[in-house]
Amino acid sequence: MGKFLTILYLVVFSTYVFFTREPDFFGSEVTEGVIHFAKDSTGVTVPFAVYSVGKQPFRVNADYPFRSYYAGDKVEIIYTPEYPTRAAVNSWWGYWVTWQELLASIALLIGLFQIAKAVTRNPTPEGLLSELENHAPPRPRKRRKYD
Repeated sequence: MGKFLTILYLVVFSTYVFFTREPDFFGSEVTEGVIHFAKDSTGVTVPFAVYSVGKQPFRVNADYPFRSYYAGDKVEIIYTPEYPTRAAVNSWWGYWVTWQELLASIALLIGLFQIAKAVTRNPTPEGLLSELENHAPPRPRKRRKYD
């Protein structure tokens, strides 16, 4: 049961990730950006990816846990053509997989596994008997000696 749940988890999570990214992976365009450090609204210096669409420059926050950049690093930016301000740094950690979704999905997997174990742990005697009757080999049909 554990192998089945793990495979099911990987299939469902990868399908979820592939079709729920914002900006949308299928309808977006990709461009190159450069990392610059600037102060955000709270006054903390964070990395921003600066990119341009046409002649107009845009910037997107590139700060994400467990991901570090240096000033001048080149990154790939994915953005929605209709709304170039909707953009993200196209990286495995941060765009495709976020730590909130990963933790929530693992907690859901563990919770559902525990529920499945609790439901099947102590079956009633009547339930065991009905299961044995349903899975018992069929009795041979009595045949007449002369047909």
